[in-house]
Amino acid sequence: MSDLIKPFHDYRTKMNEVILSKNNLVMKRFWSLDNQAYSDGALSAKTKELLGLVSSMVLRCDDCIKYHLAKCHELKCSTEEIYEVFSIANLVGGSIVIPHTRRAAEFWEELLQQ
Repeated sequence: MSDLIKPFHDYRTKMNEVILSKNNLVMKRFWSLDNQAYSDGALSAKTKELLGLVSSMVLRCDDCIKYHLAKCHELKCSTEEIYEVFSIANLVGGSIVIPHTRRAAEFWEELLQQ
C-alpha cells in the first residue's frame, strides 16, 4: 500500500478494533446498520457507495471520502464514475468542496496504482 493509503487503513483498523472492543451495544448496532445499508438492495452496493461518496464530499469529511473511495475501488468503479461524483459534489456543495476534491483525486490516483 502507498504512503497515503496505508496510514489511513492502519489507523482506521486499529481504532475500529479499540471502539468495538468496548462492547457498546449502540455503537455495534450503528456500525451493523451502516454495513447493512450499503449492501445490494433496490440499489446496487456500487451505487450506494457512489452516493456515500458524494454525500461525504458535500459534508466535507475527508475520512469518509477516503473510505468510500476505497470501497468504490473494490467495487470496480471507473475513474469516469468517480469524476462524475466529484462534479455532482462540487455542484451541490459549492467551491468549498474543491479542496476535498483535490485530496479525493490524490487518494483515487493512489488506489489506481495499487
